[in-house]
Amino acid sequence: MKEKCADFIVAALITVSISSVWAQEPTAPAMSGVEMDMSGMDMDHSGHNMSGSSKQTGHDMKNMKKDDGMESGSMSMSMQGGSAPPGARSPDYSEGYGFGAVPRPVFADEHNFASLLVDRLESVVTSDNTSATYDLQAWFGRDYDRAVLKAEGDVINGKLEEADTELLWGHAVTTFWNTQLGVRYDSKQQGPDRTWLALGMQGLAPYWFEVDATAYVGEQGRLGFNLESEYELLLTQKLILQPRIEVDVYSEPDAARGLGAGVSDAAAGLRLRYEFKREIAPYIGVEWAGKFGATKDFARAAGEDTSETRFVAGLRFWF
Repeated sequence: MKEKCADFIVAALITVSISSVWAQEPTAPAMSGVEMDMSGMDMDHSGHNMSGSSKQTGHDMKNMKKDDGMESGSMSMSMQGGSAPPGARSPDYSEGYGFGAVPRPVFADEHNFASLLVDRLESVVTSDNTSATYDLQAWFGRDYDRAVLKAEGDVINGKLEEADTELLWGHAVTTFWNTQLGVRYDSKQQGPDRTWLALGMQGLAPYWFEVDATAYVGEQGRLGFNLESEYELLLTQKLILQPRIEVDVYSEPDAARGLGAGVSDAAAGLRLRYEFKREIAPYIGVEWAGKFGATKDFARAAGEDTSETRFVAGLRFWF
């Protein structure tokens, strides 16, 4: 019984000694790298012999060897920032090597791409005539900067009755919006041609409305504005209903072209298309178009309809 009590007391003294040494040495971050010489601590469990005392054990713990590069008493170890450790990878992953004779890789936003979308290529039937309409947009360039061509017109009896053509420079300002700057040229079979400076925005508005809004500055300080908006309602993955509206506004009347100041004309329609492929889809639809204000008066004086309902059938495709 005495021997067991002696063993218990000796073990307690050793534990207290180690704990006090550990509290006095806060600089040791871990036990790895610390060499402890325990050869001198030969404990005889019978309690008759101990080659080292608890005081000697504490002295040995104070003389523990530190890792290379660790200063005694230092409490700081930088975990982030500072100099890179030896053998760290270079920030650009080049490891100091150049491309040599191999050309530098060309990334996606450095390539030039091209696209053509014919949004409307349709036959238009009204109460008194049949015509054809085209509306297309093409672009060439990169993700941020590109050349844009817009063209829209009406063909009656095989002749180009009226056409609007725009050549623009498009620049991406956000993920879903592009600014466009360029010129617009209007031609009409009966009336003078007009040239405009164009500045607009084109993109995807909240709730997935496609918006194309452009302001124009013409001759003699005449101003114009055009707004087009479309929305695609997926009835199925291939059957799509597309509402569309378009409005034209002018600041000054242009009697030679039959245009008045204010809201000149507007159109609103529905087109139902079926996409055999994403790139090609025939459609049918109905559209209402009307003239307003002084433009309506000019049309009435020329014997033209001031409003009409149109039935359309056409093809939408892109590549």
